[in-house]
Amino acid sequence: MGVSFEKLKAREIAALIAAGDCTCTETADFFLSRIESLNPKINAFISVDRAAAMARSEELDRALQSGKAQMSPLYGVPVALKDNMQVKGQPTTCASRILAGYEAVYDAGITLKCLKAGMVIVGKTNLDEFAMGSSNENSAFGPVRNPIDTDKVPGGSSGGSAAAVAAAMTPLAFGSDTGGSVRLPAAFCGIVGLRPSYGRISRYGLVAFASSLDQIGPFALDTTDMALVLSAAAGYDRRDSTSVNQSVPDYAASLEQGLADLRIGIPREYFGEGIEQPVRNAIDNLINGLRADRVKLVDISLPTTKYCIAIYYIIANAEASSNLARYDGVKYGLRVDADSLIDMYCATRTAGFGVEVKRRIMLGTYVLSAGYYDAYYRRALKVRSLIRADFEEAFKKCDLILSPTSPSTAFAFGERTDDPLKMYLSDVFTVAAPLAGLPAISLPCGADPAGLPIGVQLMGRYFDEESLLRGSYHIERMLARG
Repeated sequence: MGVSFEKLKAREIAALIAAGDCTCTETADFFLSRIESLNPKINAFISVDRAAAMARSEELDRALQSGKAQMSPLYGVPVALKDNMQVKGQPTTCASRILAGYEAVYDAGITLKCLKAGMVIVGKTNLDEFAMGSSNENSAFGPVRNPIDTDKVPGGSSGGSAAAVAAAMTPLAFGSDTGGSVRLPAAFCGIVGLRPSYGRISRYGLVAFASSLDQIGPFALDTTDMALVLSAAAGYDRRDSTSVNQSVPDYAASLEQGLADLRIGIPREYFGEGIEQPVRNAIDNLINGLRADRVKLVDISLPTTKYCIAIYYIIANAEASSNLARYDGVKYGLRVDADSLIDMYCATRTAGFGVEVKRRIMLGTYVLSAGYYDAYYRRALKVRSLIRADFEEAFKKCDLILSPTSPSTAFAFGERTDDPLKMYLSDVFTVAAPLAGLPAISLPCGADPAGLPIGVQLMGRYFDEESLLRGSYHIERMLARG
């Protein structure tokens, strides 16, 4: 019908479908064709099942025509899932050679939520192998390119999902965030990315990297779409032992309240050295805008910030070394035959895992070993408790905490691959929220002189995504006013 779907938000597409101005089938065909056209250049998708997506769209259209459709604010909207989430009958690779040939035998909790909301899953997106990375360069299927500048990284590990939304290959996508893997790609690609509270969205069917940190989170073009998709995705799941049985608000209903009664904390530790000047300027301008809007700003301190990167990489790598022990060539995926069982384990893991995954398994095994467990892992857990306490104290003075999402804009391919520490420091502002289990959102707040997006991060109290989205919505409107 001549609709320019790539210019529309998810809710606008759903409204057109509900009004009969377009069909689910037409919508899916448009985005699938766009994926086929753009993916060779951007490499955002690892797999696309056109037949399944079109069959699903036809089923939704028939339900509409018969009057039996269970309507939702996202009915008929295409969505992509990061390829570490199970979709029954489709490949789940985690962007690793070690899962070659594996097809999911069940649907993840997030898959079922998307289907219940009437969405159409169009494909599985590229990622850093097993979600380990900050640039999406660590994929067995090749790197994802940033749609804003294809010479730059999209951020990781959920770079495929972020690039897919930024390039209008799909209006919505889901990624996973362990230390910033939703928020960093959102910042680099100029869209909105949310890490909800730990336990808010089911992790059932999410392939584990670091189980006490992993959380599924959505990408959207703006905060209103984000509120709608979070309402659809959140909720208790008895199959996930970390899922929390707490009611899910209608997040979109409260957006208009903005920041009227909320205080924003500005942590001095997040505004020190190491921030690129365009990022600092954009955040300073934003803070000045909030001050002009008479938003109450509060200076706060998070003293344990300087330990967060070290603590995160000790805990995350320790959990990764345990979780990835299951990939041994026996149960599923790649198997490299050898003369003995131990040789087969070694040959399979050597051939199947990439460099970054091997590095993290080795580091994790080291900190869990008998001689170093107390010196590293146990001590890291104690400091993690102090980090949580820092936030609890800070939230006595404020309702939201504002910081840059990243100290830099998107960097060039290869710029940090030879220096793992420099790469890990990309997450310096994002790792604290997962360590404390808190929700955090990244949204665009400007661009550097080269046109690369800059992201601002808001962190909120545990299970207070409502205030987080209200703050994000206020900032969007403020920036739109200029």
